[in-house]
Amino acid sequence: MSSMTDIVFLLLIFFLVTSTLVNPNALKLLLPKSTNQLTNRKSVTVSIDQNRVYYFNAKVTPFTMLENKIVDALKNAEDPCITIQAEKSVPIEYVVRIMNIAKNHGYKSILATDPE
Repeated sequence: MSSMTDIVFLLLIFFLVTSTLVNPNALKLLLPKSTNQLTNRKSVTVSIDQNRVYYFNAKVTPFTMLENKIVDALKNAEDPCITIQAEKSVPIEYVVRIMNIAKNHGYKSILATDPE
């Protein structure tokens, strides 16, 4: 019986250690599907969830502060780019708001998708 408890405790320690390797800042979004995928590039990420809450690099940010944060983050970037991660159910007008910020400042914008 004691050897069984040793195994259980070892498994418990193993799962505790491996669970800390999971990225806690990742957002679970259901993205649209696409056959065209780009490689990762240096950019900032703006996410919009199904409740229409904006996230700047995985941190909740009100839309009124979003433009200033984007400009601050990309002011010294060589090829500034905004990656937009929008949930499938988000109306397109919320995505267009971010695209307008990119256009006004001369940034490229990429719509993130899941592979088909």
